[in-house]
Amino acid sequence: MPSHDVMPNMELYQPVQVEDALAIADRLAERAWLVGGGQDTYGWLKDRAKTTDAMIDLSGIESLRGIRESGGGIEIGPLTTLSEVASNADIQQRFSLLADAAATVASPQIRNIGTLGGNVSQDVRCWYYRRGLSCYRAGGNLCYADTPQGMNRDHSLFDTSRCVAASPSDTAPALVALEATMLISNSSGEREVAAEDYFVGPANDIESTTVLRPGDILTGVRIPATWANATFYFEKVADRNVWDFALVNIAAAFKLSGGNIEDARIVAGAVQATPRRLTGVEDAIRGHAKNSATAESVMELATDGARALAHNGFKIPLLQNLVKRAIA
Repeated sequence: MPSHDVMPNMELYQPVQVEDALAIADRLAERAWLVGGGQDTYGWLKDRAKTTDAMIDLSGIESLRGIRESGGGIEIGPLTTLSEVASNADIQQRFSLLADAAATVASPQIRNIGTLGGNVSQDVRCWYYRRGLSCYRAGGNLCYADTPQGMNRDHSLFDTSRCVAASPSDTAPALVALEATMLISNSSGEREVAAEDYFVGPANDIESTTVLRPGDILTGVRIPATWANATFYFEKVADRNVWDFALVNIAAAFKLSGGNIEDARIVAGAVQATPRRLTGVEDAIRGHAKNSATAESVMELATDGARALAHNGFKIPLLQNLVKRAIA
């Protein structure tokens, strides 16, 4: 019986140029697993919950690191660490929503290694799935969490098509709120995908959490100047302040004029398998004052269509109150 204390055998590729990484990813296709910081990957492989024939370690590609100006906004390399994102002066000044979100991820040690690309591309957190059980997402015919006896306290309120696991990313809602664009490269070239469309739910593809396919590599994250210096709000609620995933998080961006809300983007995390735009709330607050009265009047719109499971009903008032706090 193989030991779970060591990594399984696999081929290892360590390119130092994007072009080489793309060629290897194209050649190996579904046989390969891409890894950046490795915080999610190594757990999967060490626990034997997933296996791979080959690993493409991207950490040596310096061109995938760093934060630079881009068309009035910024472009962030996907291998940029979460600590660098959280502490960057330009991000703090113009797009503090993302800096605040990155600063809440896990612990300082993990943020020093974990990358922005890895945080937005990580797989869902469900203990049944993570333990290697043959659930729908793993190719089986049952969702163990969506049963009366299921352990589903951390799971989804919305878009629960066969799988009720929720997105664990703290930075993903912030990127959607900031109208970021994800740059995806493969051997055929580069394409741009809106952050809102980068994430996929179980109704569209139950085995994937992003639009990345074999041969694809996330090569950049662009944040336009659209929401630069807006009024931002980010809050994460977790069982512990450090080293824990969100029960619910909220990322909000507001454009104000004379105290009134001209435009807004409000995005919740950990309530479905993808970041959830609260468009009903956004539509309801445009043209209204950003104050507690407005917040009280729209907070319940945040949970329209929610379906509580046996143990996660507390997320409904939690999400409503986070929306209220963001607006008020």
